[in-house]
Order: sequence, then structure tokens, then C-alpha cells
Amino acid sequence: METTLEITSKTEKLQPDQEPTALQISPATNEDVITYLRRSHKFAEIAAMTERDALVLSICEQLDITVSDEELQAAGDRFRTQNKLLGASETLAWLQKQRITVEDWSDGIRIALLTSKLKEHLFGDIIDAHYISNRNDFHRVALSQILVSDLPTALELTHELQVENASFCALALSNSQGKKSQQNGGFTGISFVSELMPEIAQAIAEANVSDIIGPIKTKLGYHIIRIEKRFPTELNESVREQILESFFKSWLQTDKLV
Repeated sequence: METTLEITSKTEKLQPDQEPTALQISPATNEDVITYLRRSHKFAEIAAMTERDALVLSICEQLDITVSDEELQAAGDRFRTQNKLLGASETLAWLQKQRITVEDWSDGIRIALLTSKLKEHLFGDIIDAHYISNRNDFHRVALSQILVSDLPTALELTHELQVENASFCALALSNSQGKKSQQNGGFTGISFVSELMPEIAQAIAEANVSDIIGPIKTKLGYHIIRIEKRFPTELNESVREQILESFFKSWLQTDKLV
């Protein structure tokens, strides 16, 4: 196989008025994808998810937890509706784009259903009581942040936001050192307050929506926080699923299953 240097040496140098010739990229093979995962440092993450699925299948088999054909069909219909795959042609085109078979797609849906059933089997009966006993732990808040490593930069950015009314999104894109906040214009998602770093949870406790808070010093650096939304404390389906997932992750880690 030719190296990049060999290919370059055989290519004539472009003149200033010449346009580069369009190159056709061959579809990546499965081996190419695995190689990419390794060199992008994502292999361990995907391996852990693979091991978790294998564990779910094994435990569900031991506990005789199954998915019926009707449940699988209903979940597949929901998936198609959510992803606007309203006809057979759209679904087949999507499968081709994803480079998977109908069987691969069905297996993914089945494992998701089994995982949900396993969570419910393990923890479903204690969710309501846990929520009532720990109600204050389940305040949810949507936050944006800018994370920087030094105080002078944090103070300068805070001044721009509070005094000069600068764009939080723009400053996060150009300055935040947090991967998620930098990629999403500062937005870090919706979290339980109890899941936040203690310094941040304390700093936002009495703040209002749209307030700029900070800089807040943590072990990660200096955070500038904006509260996007506060959510009422209620045990809706979304909160229930978050609690189930939290219990499930803790159970896996405690029992050293992953």
C-alpha cells in the first residue's frame, strides 16, 4: 500500500491558477471503522457499551425477561415515526445509509427494550418511595457554561457578559475549554441539581433564570454559568427514567459488572 509521502511524490505540484482534482473517496470497510475507533480513542467507550449489552442479554436470560413480537413491532413503529421513516422505501434507504440490516436494527430495538425491562425489574418498585424521601434531590435545571483555566480570562468574560451584554453562545464557542459546552455554544444539558459539582450547585441555588453566575472555581477550572431553565419538581416519565438509569449505572459499578 502506498504511503502518503509516496502518493505526494507522484503528484504534480499545482500551479496558482490550477484547481485541485476532485478525489473519489471509497466507502470505509468495517476494518477501516475499527481502525478509526482505535486512533480516535473511542474504542474503549464502544467496547464498554458492547459489554453492557452482552451483560443485559445474559441477565435477562437468567431472569427470563423477554420481549414479545408485539412489543418489538410497537417499538419499531415508534422508532420509524420518530425518525420520519413513514414508508418501506424510507426505512430501507435509512438502513442502507446506516449500513445495517433489518436484523441489526431489530436487535438494537430488542436490546433497548430488554434494558428498560431489566431496569424496571430491578428498581421499579422503589422509585416512588425513593423520590418522596429525596424530593429535594430531584430539582432539574438546564445550564450553559463557559469553562476556562485561569481567573483573569474568566473575569474578563464575565465582564463582557454582565456589562457589555456579549453573546454567551459566541463566547462559549470561542473560549470554553469544556468539550460539550464548546461544541454546543455553552449548553451542557439538563441535570439534577444533586448531580452537579457541589460548588456549582451552591452557586446557582438562589439564582434566577438568565442570571450570569461566576466565576466559580472547581477542580476543573473557572466556570461561568447561565441558568437556561428551572423545571418543577415532579415525578414525570422523564425524571423516572433518569432515576432508573442512575440506579442502574450505580448497580453496574458497585457490582463491578462493567
